[in-house]
Amino acid sequence: MSARVLVAMSGGVDSSVAAALLRERGYDVVGVAMRLAPEPPAGIARRRATCCSHDDFEDARRVAERMNFPFYVVDLREDFAARVIVNFINEYLDGRTPNPCVMCNREIKFDRLWSRARALGADFVATGHYARVERGADGRYRLMRAADSTKDQSYFLFTLGQTELSRTLFPLGAMTKAEVRARARELGLANADKPESQEICFVADGDYARFVEREAPSGRIRPGRVVDPEGRILATHAGMHRFTVGQRRGLGVAAGEPLYVREIRAESGEVVVARREALRCAGLVANRVNLVDPELCREGAVEVEAKIRYRHPALPAVLSMDGAERAEVRFRLPAPAVTPGQACVFYQGDEVVGGGFIERAIEG
Repeated sequence: MSARVLVAMSGGVDSSVAAALLRERGYDVVGVAMRLAPEPPAGIARRRATCCSHDDFEDARRVAERMNFPFYVVDLREDFAARVIVNFINEYLDGRTPNPCVMCNREIKFDRLWSRARALGADFVATGHYARVERGADGRYRLMRAADSTKDQSYFLFTLGQTELSRTLFPLGAMTKAEVRARARELGLANADKPESQEICFVADGDYARFVEREAPSGRIRPGRVVDPEGRILATHAGMHRFTVGQRRGLGVAAGEPLYVREIRAESGEVVVARREALRCAGLVANRVNLVDPELCREGAVEVEAKIRYRHPALPAVLSMDGAERAEVRFRLPAPAVTPGQACVFYQGDEVVGGGFIERAIEG
């Protein structure tokens, strides 16, 4: 009897080819599209670069019909709103910059979706992520970068542990994007050349600040002041949610040199701006840390490469755990702006050894 796999299908070419490849390999494939994003308010049109539209679901359905496997749409909007959207809003209101894709993977795709998979008797969950899972001689699972470094999405998957990795398949991990599109054309898939979805799916028009303002609880949006490191008032602002550490444009400050957001003080509502060199730091403290292999730091600090943003090169660093879910990361050389709320992911070569959410920068 073939192993059953529940494939998360967005309607894009990546998840479609992932499902098709698994079908060709003899798996008992069940395709599932997740309805996650709420409908946009009246007068706001959904941008083409987002997903979760009716057209996307129809694209996924056509793939399932062509490859002859069942397909369903599951409504997870309530869970998504409670676990991802509320976190997104609260993080901005508290002066941090969230990463909703990481939260969606942790809370929805590899949690709520797995519960649906069990109900359908599935052995595995699969997605179109560009990443790889390997099992070592010791029986432990390792999360690895994708073969295509330009598409690697392992950064967004650091919350997966041994249990999740043992039941997860990433069929595209050894492929390049060009190979995926070519395979889709060979299979006759109508979405072979469909543009990629790159926007936050629940922010229909791409204006995240307006979204936060519209959805925030009454009284949570607070105006404040833009100040320099010495506390001199340079301007006023309409809310901390419009700023992120490292931001240069849209500060509302007229200055003779470029200034960047250095710090967001949630308690006072102040946004501190400074010259670029003032943003460099010696390391960071991360919370909600997950180690793919919990034994990693059992004997003390370890050498890693730390990625503090998805599109940022990994930085040589030393990782030290401080309790079960808290870590200190010390860079070998001073690093650019560290943004609280963003993910910091730890690598050793091509292997993801863990990650966490940035709590604060370490000055020095």
